[in-house]
Amino acid sequence: MTQIMPASNHSQIYEFQHSSETYINREISLFEFHKRVLAQAKDENHPLLERLNFLIIFSRNLDEFFEIRVAGLMKQVDMNSITTAPDGIPNEVILEHISEKAHLAIEEQYHILNNVLLPELADYGVKFIQYNDIEEKHKDWIKNYFFKQVQPVVTPISLDPSHPFPRLVNKSLNFIVTLEGKDAFGRHIELAIVPAPRSLPRAIRLPDELTNGEEHYILLSAIIHQHINDLFPGMTATGCYQFRVTRNADLTLAEDVDDLAVALKDELSSRRFGRAVRLEIANNCPDSINNYLLEQFDLDHSQLYQVDGPVNLTRLITNFDIPELRFKPYQAVIPKVLRNAKNTFEVLSKQDVLLHHPFDSFKPVINLLKEAAQDPNVLAIKQTLYRSGPDSEIVQVLAEAARNGKEVTAVIELRARFDEESNITVANILQEAGAVVVYGIVGYKTHAKMILIVRRENNQLKRYVHLGTGNYHAGNARMYTDYGLLTTDPDICEDVHKIFQELTGMGKLLKLKKLFHAPFTLHSQLLDLIQQETEHAKAGIKARIIIKVNALTEPKLIAALYIASQAGVKIDLIIRSICCLKPQIKGLSENIHVRSIVGRFLEHTRVYYFHNAGNDDLYCASADWMGRNLFSRVETCFPIEDKKLKKQIIEFGLLSYLKDNVRAWELNDQDEWHAVHPEEGAEIHIAQQVLMQQRIIPTTA
Repeated sequence: MTQIMPASNHSQIYEFQHSSETYINREISLFEFHKRVLAQAKDENHPLLERLNFLIIFSRNLDEFFEIRVAGLMKQVDMNSITTAPDGIPNEVILEHISEKAHLAIEEQYHILNNVLLPELADYGVKFIQYNDIEEKHKDWIKNYFFKQVQPVVTPISLDPSHPFPRLVNKSLNFIVTLEGKDAFGRHIELAIVPAPRSLPRAIRLPDELTNGEEHYILLSAIIHQHINDLFPGMTATGCYQFRVTRNADLTLAEDVDDLAVALKDELSSRRFGRAVRLEIANNCPDSINNYLLEQFDLDHSQLYQVDGPVNLTRLITNFDIPELRFKPYQAVIPKVLRNAKNTFEVLSKQDVLLHHPFDSFKPVINLLKEAAQDPNVLAIKQTLYRSGPDSEIVQVLAEAARNGKEVTAVIELRARFDEESNITVANILQEAGAVVVYGIVGYKTHAKMILIVRRENNQLKRYVHLGTGNYHAGNARMYTDYGLLTTDPDICEDVHKIFQELTGMGKLLKLKKLFHAPFTLHSQLLDLIQQETEHAKAGIKARIIIKVNALTEPKLIAALYIASQAGVKIDLIIRSICCLKPQIKGLSENIHVRSIVGRFLEHTRVYYFHNAGNDDLYCASADWMGRNLFSRVETCFPIEDKKLKKQIIEFGLLSYLKDNVRAWELNDQDEWHAVHPEEGAEIHIAQQVLMQQRIIPTTA
């Protein structure tokens, strides 16, 4: 890798003024990604149950979108905050735009569910029985289940002067019931709320004798609806309507807290009852009830979503499996160099090893830690943990290493969104085992993925390092695409050591030799790399940039890419979700192409490529090109210097994705995403499939 020449002048970049003409609104761009996920539910190239899974993923994504992004916009509107987003579009306008798009998308989602997926599943003997689908033969079983399993744990709540509208938990399934008659105390009660027990499954398999052995599931909502009168003896239920409220689930922590873990525990309890941001309700609910609920949650009609089916699709998951309706099983492989190795340390002493998950197994990372935990020559293990979970094998191995007398240090990011409680548990497990646990830096999330192992060899200390683009989570490693580098490069190991010093100790910023790291050098180094390509293009030298990240929002990087495009640099951006850059605009970005890959695995690799006059500078990183990653998080960006590994990433991790003509979407100059289709007669190319086929081990091997 050649030395980067620091840019002499970034004035053009800093003077660049964005507007809606040069910058796509972040929230709208994110919603467009969710629509690309929804489109997978319609794609007949996917197996049927995988299409259902994409539909459920869309629901989960939308939940978080409302809990965090929409909630944030609403909070700014409530506070009369003036938008500071580079596009300059008022928050009220963005909320209106999102509401319009979300209503259309949710209508399409339920159309796909009711008119496509459920009928096709029924052809395979898989049925989800809703209230209107209950047959006479089901009723005795439903009655028995209701009185034995549901009624003992359900708590109906009447609405009257002594029983005000209850606080309902975020995303919980509830029913609002209209009533006639008098209760046991002689009161006329007209309305009641019935929260569905959260301890019960939302879909219950009917016994084989009722289904001829087929997979038939009755929804909990149907069981409660069928016996709603039994919850109000002596009264008559004239209507029963399921609904669900989504609340603001973002957490706000002061920077001057005394104990981050304690403060976080206190804040987590409030997440369940944040400000309401969305109301989902059955589409047969009368307007009077809709208006009543909107008033209770302080919402308007633009925040009401009437749905034709279950309001809690995220929990429409069952344990059944029909192989022909799933993706063909894929078994991740261990790289050949490690496959028969008795000692990982010996392999790494001779060469770097690159892992590309989920095509390569995550086991080499776990095995390295296992060897370190047992090896008497290993003195210390240091690791960052962002999303791991208390049941993680890595957490158990680190605890074992600590009990074995190793100096184990875990930098745990407690604030990884929606994993906060799990991370607190992980911290407790490791502390009880004798590990040193730190929570990083208040105000800066520790998002870097690093392992540092210190081993005594020949009376000297040697370091082994793992750096990754993704989390130390074995489940994610089976579903997300990520890179991991195992190396003993002295400079990289020293840099990782220094970053751990910054995270666990105090002192001045330490200069690194090969790694870039946020929030200190990464942003400026990226600007330098872009400007270097810009200067090459101006000098008539071939210039090329390929960036693969999950999101691109940082305004100065976008400005730098525009300037590079105007200078003639050929730029390809492979962006999974949010892209605020506008490509293909004459005079601004005609040399920039943007595409997104949505496939079997969630694209999560972060790779930065710069041609550098034929020297091919290549970096992998934990950071997306977003302001939060570059200025508010601890991130690492590491070079790939081994020629063989560099070629492997460029060919199969970048260029192959640019050839994908089945799972790719492209962004045009009108801010519209369009699915890419193979031209007539063209060979089909699916980047993820190529990576799977590349790793199939012959049966004779």
